[in-house]
Amino acid sequence: MGLQKYFLDNTIEAGTDEAGRGCLAGPVVAAAVILPANFEHPLLNDSKQLSEKQREILRPVIEEKAIAFGVAFITEETIDEINILQASILGMHQSIDKLTVTPEHIIVDGNKFKDYKNIPHTTIIKGDSKYMSIAAASVLAKTYRDEFMQKIDAEFPNYFWKKNKGYPTKQHRDAIREFGSTKYHRKSFKLLPEQLKLNL
Repeated sequence: MGLQKYFLDNTIEAGTDEAGRGCLAGPVVAAAVILPANFEHPLLNDSKQLSEKQREILRPVIEEKAIAFGVAFITEETIDEINILQASILGMHQSIDKLTVTPEHIIVDGNKFKDYKNIPHTTIIKGDSKYMSIAAASVLAKTYRDEFMQKIDAEFPNYFWKKNKGYPTKQHRDAIREFGSTKYHRKSFKLLPEQLKLNL
């Protein structure tokens, strides 16, 4: 089944999603997108289903064709301060703030959101594989975040962020074990499984 255009017809609808929620390092990045009714692209799908190359092909197309789009970065300091769920919602709100057109309805990937101004919203589990605007937002969030992780990889090459993008891969965890954490690591996250054991 292909992606649906809108949750509500004849409405200016923005889709929003985030990337990097499960990462040990780096920001959580959110995007919001309002697509025109005639938007079509054979590649568009949930960003997790796409290859890096496909996402990179889609990003400029989405940015050029969208009625409006916004991208927001929430730092690891803020994540540690307010927790990852609140940081994800904050990021989505900030990405909607950046839209040059005010939406009449917001569709959100997942099941948690807070009211944004007085605009009605609908949360949709796996929304990024159901609706075009959420899928487009997931592609932007993921590509902007990956680009950021590739940049900071040069600063801390020992953690292989270019490859793992800050996710808790074995290679990333082994590097934390060997070199400790960096300023980009989320201190409130369990960086290593053995953190559960008390050093008595």
